[in-house]
Amino acid sequence: MTIGIVSAAYISAAVLFILSLGGLSGQESAKRAVWYGIVGMALAIVATILGPMIDKTVGTWLIILLMIVGGSIVGYYVASRVQMTEMPQLVAALHSFVGLAAVFIGFSAHIEAGQVAGMDEVSRSALSGFAGILAHKSLVEVAIMKVEVFLGVFIGAVTFTGSVVAFGKLAGKVDGKARKLPGGHFLNAAAAIMSLLLLIMYANGAGAWTLIAMTLLAFFIGYHLIRGIGGADMPVVVSMLNSYSGWAAAAIGFTLGNDLLIVVGALVGSSGAILSYIMCKAMNRSFVSVILGGFGGTTGPAMEISGEQIAIDADGVAAALNDADSIVIVPGYGMAVAQAQQSVSELTRKLRAAGKTVRFAIHPVAGRLPGHMNVLLAEAKVPYDIVLEMDEINDDFSNTDVVIVIGSNDIVNPAAQDDPNSPIAGMPVLEVWRARQVFVSKRGQGTGYSGIENPLFFKDNTRMFYGDAKKSIDGLLPAIA
Repeated sequence: MTIGIVSAAYISAAVLFILSLGGLSGQESAKRAVWYGIVGMALAIVATILGPMIDKTVGTWLIILLMIVGGSIVGYYVASRVQMTEMPQLVAALHSFVGLAAVFIGFSAHIEAGQVAGMDEVSRSALSGFAGILAHKSLVEVAIMKVEVFLGVFIGAVTFTGSVVAFGKLAGKVDGKARKLPGGHFLNAAAAIMSLLLLIMYANGAGAWTLIAMTLLAFFIGYHLIRGIGGADMPVVVSMLNSYSGWAAAAIGFTLGNDLLIVVGALVGSSGAILSYIMCKAMNRSFVSVILGGFGGTTGPAMEISGEQIAIDADGVAAALNDADSIVIVPGYGMAVAQAQQSVSELTRKLRAAGKTVRFAIHPVAGRLPGHMNVLLAEAKVPYDIVLEMDEINDDFSNTDVVIVIGSNDIVNPAAQDDPNSPIAGMPVLEVWRARQVFVSKRGQGTGYSGIENPLFFKDNTRMFYGDAKKSIDGLLPAIA
């Protein structure tokens, strides 16, 4: 395959990736957008494998074939078995693979550059593929490549350990609370400064030990950054790591001279950064503090909560729904855990058939992944036009008869407005307590994943509808007139 054909394939793949990203912004176009991404990635893989940079020896083809077949089998196995509740940790795990790949490619480029540098002119002229490109680089170009390798390995290493910790938190294998070592920010800053000094030394020919030392420091930075972020803020962490993985890919793209990898990495990095900014704005967080892993903790004692949680049974909730004209459903991660989206969809259908106005209120950081609730509701075939964002519906709660909160805590927590010492202080929330009646579907009286107490559960117009969300909603269906 000639360079011209490869370039045309890369341009086509880049256009498809852009169309894919654009289509994923809406539920109606998301399925088509996924296919754009699939076709674009298939085109990119074929063009790269058949392109002039790949060594055409039998051994190389065998390795490529084994990697493609092995990766395809593993990917299919994982994707076919993962539950929707496990999607956030799966995304975090995939980010870690991107980071680790960047580290491996960076070290491979360093090793190959060293081998090429030790060859004579005759041997260099016979090289092909990436080695051939290295053989024709000037001293200045080699110095620039060293910076690219260093940055790719650094960002990749941070992404790898950060994503592993995020996976552990999301999967419940690591404590979700913000944990920092003594002198946390100082340690992060010291590691970053030391990495910068190692970059200067590496660019001036200090050797592989500087690259190895920096990698270890970057591993620590990634680990410590994400450990220092509380569980309530994990949606922001996921989008932030998505951005990191993109920039790691772009840096490695410069190293390999792969234009498509640069473009795709920039698309992923910039879209992840934009999404992180949107998440931060939705949570009233500083974007810089997110990047530095400096949020998610408390600043003082939490406000005391008075009163008690009052339980209600299915008959009581059903009676209120039958009497109501306007109903808003607020889904959260608890709905995903219970896999209650189909039951919620059926409840919505029955209520609308009875002439009720039913809408869904979606907070930007509901669940543990940006857009998590939208995906679940789309899967259950809930009409798109009744699924509204926080800014579209918050002013309507005071005119709402009944709000049903299903497995949500932080996004409906009035402490965000009332308690300056709360970990979510200042975060915009769904003001469900302004409705006439609020029913909270919850498994028990615990504080949930983030560990933050919610005064909503103790308010006079709130009743606790305890039990598994799916069973609780299923129990309502026969009683809806």
